[in-house]
Amino acid sequence: MDLERVLDRAVAIAQEAGELVARDFPMGAMDQVGFKGSVNPVTATDAAAERLIRKRLRDAYPRHRILAEEGGGDAWREPGPPIWLVDPLDGTNNFAHGFPQVGVSLALVQEQQPVLGIVHDPLRGETFTAAEGSGANLDGQPIHVTEVDDLADAFLATGFPYDRRTARDNNVQRLDHFVRRSQGVRRAGAAVLDLCYVACGRFDGFWEIRLHPWDVAAGVLIVREAGGCATDFTGTPDCVSGRQIVASNGCIHGQMLQVIAEGADAPLPEPMEGE
Repeated sequence: MDLERVLDRAVAIAQEAGELVARDFPMGAMDQVGFKGSVNPVTATDAAAERLIRKRLRDAYPRHRILAEEGGGDAWREPGPPIWLVDPLDGTNNFAHGFPQVGVSLALVQEQQPVLGIVHDPLRGETFTAAEGSGANLDGQPIHVTEVDDLADAFLATGFPYDRRTARDNNVQRLDHFVRRSQGVRRAGAAVLDLCYVACGRFDGFWEIRLHPWDVAAGVLIVREAGGCATDFTGTPDCVSGRQIVASNGCIHGQMLQVIAEGADAPLPEPMEGE
């Protein structure tokens, strides 16, 4: 398979879907929004963008399998032909409320590992891409993670699971632990962009729980190809399920894993004079 040619086609598909998303933003009318859970909305735009992506992929690669957020599909871990993991609109809650932080994500996975990743931000017109072994790019220009090597100097991102109202572990305690040990933490509501921002140096690290493969597969590859690291909470590289994920510039990865493992017992930065 010519990955570069497939990548070019997938970029065009993601950008076409992005045009649809951008056309519908901001929603303006909440009656276009349904709910899969109390804080998990779905819009007509999600469905329309996914239909477009599915059709384009089916036409271009009829033997490939597809797993997408809204319509489901093949089991991505089962052996078989390559499978596309598709999130047609990551950040639906943002989209539904007119908050401009959303992304279209496509990843091509072979033998449970992403080999192509495309994340398109339709509202900023930015497209992040990676092909296995070829580095990562933003709008065709190479990107690389930061070299920040102390968690106390790191700028981080995270998110909260959709069952956060009822789940015993809703990531809030980890947020407290990291806020006390970093330069700051942001929660912008689109994991696919958080991962890409690690890759291009806007963030130094990211962690989250109970995501899905379509949320992280493209971003994991983009981070790794940009020189970063992506693992689960134990440091195992098998994080494409999204159940647990830590992505970083690599330099602070061990420190992030330590905070996750030790919580309030993890080392705190030395306070500056006057603090």
